[in-house]
Amino acid sequence: MTQPSTAPPPSARQGLTLPNLSTLGPLIALLVATLFFAIFAPNFFKLSTFSLILQQASIVGVIAIAQTLIILTAGIDLSCGMIMALSSMVIGKLAVEQGWPVALAILTGLAVGAIIGWINGVLITLVKLPPFIVTLGMYSIVFALVRIYSKATSVPMPPEGLTFLAQRFSLFGATFSYGSLMLLALFLLTWLYLKSTAPGRHIYALGNNPEAVRLSGIPQNRLLISVYTFAGLLYGVAALLLLERIGGASPEAGQTENLESITAVVIGGTSLFGGRGNVLGTLIGVLIVGVFRSGLTLMGVDSVYQYLVTGILIILAVATDQFSRRKS
Repeated sequence: MTQPSTAPPPSARQGLTLPNLSTLGPLIALLVATLFFAIFAPNFFKLSTFSLILQQASIVGVIAIAQTLIILTAGIDLSCGMIMALSSMVIGKLAVEQGWPVALAILTGLAVGAIIGWINGVLITLVKLPPFIVTLGMYSIVFALVRIYSKATSVPMPPEGLTFLAQRFSLFGATFSYGSLMLLALFLLTWLYLKSTAPGRHIYALGNNPEAVRLSGIPQNRLLISVYTFAGLLYGVAALLLLERIGGASPEAGQTENLESITAVVIGGTSLFGGRGNVLGTLIGVLIVGVFRSGLTLMGVDSVYQYLVTGILIILAVATDQFSRRKS
């Protein structure tokens, strides 16, 4: 009897090539949007504008990396923003109010994010609950925990050691933050992980054909739990960026990052049905949203139209994915 192959299906291998259709379309959209605003938006086509876009997108960008990994497995995470908010509150309160060493406070906040991500993964794999329901319920649970733990009050500006990612350096006349540099490094490392490692290729295979993964002997549950756990860890990293962005920890944070991260992933060409996409496409999706928001702001367009454009982009991206799936 022949043994089933452990190689990922063809569609999974296609999702790893660079460039491919899933990233080429968003890249063209990014270039067209940049050209449009360079012509019609005053002071848009400057390196300082792009550095600002990158800094503003850093929080959603880190969360979108985790969201990409989850969506590639045909899952989704609606609790990401609230996990980030709880991690930031834990880090802030321990470092500011309890006087913990900054490094220990950071490790504790990262652990909180990873543990909640692990719980999401366990509920999805072992209890066999749909990812949408699990993470929607976790959103409400963590939302309540943030308010209970914080007593609905903000934590003031954290110690200097917690704002190291906000420190800036000059390059070609523009100012960049170390948080932006870390964002680009995380995208690159995640792309290499998905492209060059067996577990990365298994993530594609899991979203494309979970039955084939099971027959191949790949530990499906362990893989899925590890994805959600790592995602929770990344939400803790996003919490560090949040602390420096708003100058402290707020119980009101994290309520929209779930939709914003999903928006970036979908616009970047990753299929909501799993198994197809590229994390570099997600980076392009993050930049597309940032370019539209900055460009429309410079043009003096009301912010409500930014949401209108974003909604149109989401529908077009999903429609394109559906059309591609039907053709294949």
